[in-house]
Amino acid sequence: MKRFVVVGLGNFGTSVAEALHARGYEVIALDIDEAAVDRAARHATRAVVGDGREPRTLQRLGAEDADAAVVSTGRSITASILATMALQDLGVPEIYVDVISRNQARVLEKLGVTETIFPERESGLRLAKRIASVRIMNYIDVGAGFGVQEMTLPASWVGQCLRALDLPRNFGISAIAIHDMKRNVMMPIPDLDIELGQDNTLLVAGRDEDLARAADVK
Repeated sequence: MKRFVVVGLGNFGTSVAEALHARGYEVIALDIDEAAVDRAARHATRAVVGDGREPRTLQRLGAEDADAAVVSTGRSITASILATMALQDLGVPEIYVDVISRNQARVLEKLGVTETIFPERESGLRLAKRIASVRIMNYIDVGAGFGVQEMTLPASWVGQCLRALDLPRNFGISAIAIHDMKRNVMMPIPDLDIELGQDNTLLVAGRDEDLARAADVK
């Protein structure tokens, strides 16, 4: 099971924790505000009052074994920097940081974070879907539990055609386009008999749970 750490439980951090937890992943969430922790408790595997800037606190919670972390400490640039450094000290491989300005983003990018996020441009739900699976390249939330995602091909799908894969029957999803990444050519309404190559990605539409199942195929 994948493990994620969320430092800071404002609106953005809580939305990320909620989306990851809903997908069945282990979520460790912490904040120095007890009220914020109480609000997020039902959206996390473990929600605790703690200082995410302290490596010892993070280590005690098992952060060193996390697959990724999200830092959302509001307007405190210092807090986001210190939390990022603490997570890096523990060897967390991917760190995503919520920022409020381009200058803050530049500082954190210099530290080598995986990505800086401006919440007004990317919702916590969309981020959660992207980092939960390395296969998902992009995701659009259409609403009512339905979405469209661009995903790399599982190894078992390479060399097959969409007719043989029969995605509607086997996964409840529909392929709406094939993206040839090598040539940067998009093929909408794809031919069901075209052989899929390792340089292709698929744009598929369906219910969130069905999209998640397809993204987890090996």
